[in-house]
Amino acid sequence: MSFLRFLMLLALVVWIGGIIFFAFVEAPTLFIVLPTTRLAGDVVSVSSTKLHWIGLISGAAFLICSLLYNQLKYARPKAFAASHLLVLLMLVLTAIFQFRVTPKMRDLRAAMQAGDKLPGDNSRLEFDRLHAWSTRLEGGVLFLGLGVMLLTTRRFGNSN
Repeated sequence: MSFLRFLMLLALVVWIGGIIFFAFVEAPTLFIVLPTTRLAGDVVSVSSTKLHWIGLISGAAFLICSLLYNQLKYARPKAFAASHLLVLLMLVLTAIFQFRVTPKMRDLRAAMQAGDKLPGDNSRLEFDRLHAWSTRLEGGVLFLGLGVMLLTTRRFGNSN
């Protein structure tokens, strides 16, 4: 049982820690250190894709371990526990970011870099709009993750 608790906490720490590192250290640093915003954007694009996959895998690992933990401890998985519902919402937001927002942003960046401008082209405005949504989505995942961490630590604090 303690190994399942360890895996659950590890999954949360990896996911939430990755978001915090990415948002507050990596992305801002790249735009300061690299010589062009294009290079920084290229690195951020690749890094965010990896971060999302880490999140999707960590979320699945958390859910599997938590359901198994509940089954072993309480003889039922408690599928609709608050922490499970929050992790599912985190997974949905991460999937939206990864499979809907990121490809559109990548296409817009490529078009802007290639200079493919049509009359009335609002690629930059659309990119900025999607970037704002990406920030909201990632922020939402972070705050939900902190909530899951709180619920999980409380849960483990009450069990021995």
